[in-house]
Amino acid sequence: MSNKFSTQPSLSTQTPNLLFTLTVAPAKVIRGSGVLQAAAAEIACLGSRPLIVAGEATLAISRKNLQPVLETQQLHTAQASYGADCCEGSLKSLQKTAKEHKADVIIGVGGGKALDTAKLLAQQLQLPVVTIPSSAATCAAWSALSNVYSEDGAFLYDVGLSRCPDLLILDYDLIKTAPQRTLVAGIGDAIAKWYEASVSSGHLQDTLTIAAVQQARVLRDILLQKSVAALKEPGSEVWREVVDATVLLAGVVGGLGGAQCRTVAAHAVHNGLTHISGHGSIHGEKVAFGILVQLRLEEMLQGNQLAASARQQLLKFYAEIGLPQKLSDLGLGNITLGELQTATEIALVPNSDIHRLPFQVAPEQLMAAMVSTTAPIDSRDTTAVASRSGTSPRRSLTNRVSPKGISDEVL
Repeated sequence: MSNKFSTQPSLSTQTPNLLFTLTVAPAKVIRGSGVLQAAAAEIACLGSRPLIVAGEATLAISRKNLQPVLETQQLHTAQASYGADCCEGSLKSLQKTAKEHKADVIIGVGGGKALDTAKLLAQQLQLPVVTIPSSAATCAAWSALSNVYSEDGAFLYDVGLSRCPDLLILDYDLIKTAPQRTLVAGIGDAIAKWYEASVSSGHLQDTLTIAAVQQARVLRDILLQKSVAALKEPGSEVWREVVDATVLLAGVVGGLGGAQCRTVAAHAVHNGLTHISGHGSIHGEKVAFGILVQLRLEEMLQGNQLAASARQQLLKFYAEIGLPQKLSDLGLGNITLGELQTATEIALVPNSDIHRLPFQVAPEQLMAAMVSTTAPIDSRDTTAVASRSGTSPRRSLTNRVSPKGISDEVL
């Protein structure tokens, strides 16, 4: 299959397309404990000269656990670090490495950024790709999508790929070695699927979209019911169920529903926050905070009491498992007004996924939502009032901001 890579920047995958296509799932998924040994033969079917792409820490694990297994199949492997992010500089360097090695298959090992880099590199070189997640922090091992960042960790654009990975290897023993924080973040990223898909696509009648939205609901229910127990018992059956939910089922939602189901305001807020937080927090943590912001917007601008109740439910859930509830939990307790405006501007760019919301959002409204995610359910929102009464947006934002949660420079 011919894969073409576009360098045209776009903050969203919602570019109009008259031909509706779906990249539903990897060609093959192998999952279980200690499955790397069995998977080597499957990798050998795809190529004989793999290039393993991973982060520095994961490369050491790969040399110990993966490379010897591949050598049993007489595969000639090379390894390369993607650096700190899936960024244009790393991709150019990896292209050169792959060509020098005469690679005929790319293997991505690691978290979301390593896997996104491997998938995009494979598409650029028109090679098959294998994804081996080392944590359950995202569904990147499944999806036909790569996010591209700056070298400082700021989100730039995403690239819709022509197909899902050729092989996904989910080894529970490898996942278990990751810090628990990564699974918590994966829960935050995955549970967003329901809150975003139900808003963007819950009203649609296309059969597969209906299926995607319902899968997102099932995903939410699994995570709400089983996450606490899973985090207490790493490696247990319930833990494996939650890992499957974050890595596999979350990918199914985007596969069946396409970009329309994949992201709305929660991911748009994530994109904006990357421009002020750098590497201070990980993807799913920012997305989880973005869910609260999205629900707050629905509550403020639509008077949606279901959104208000859902936000309170999530605040309790977040407290139980350790997801961020407010900006200070993301290391942004001293955020300035200028930084908040920067994040807001990025989240609201014309091609942003936030515009899939069924209502328009003004910058001052988004800023107010971002600083009031823990507001009591019956609180009045002064920005919403200001938008009707003509009060200055600056004054409205100031009224919503607590001096304890934001630096004096904002006020």
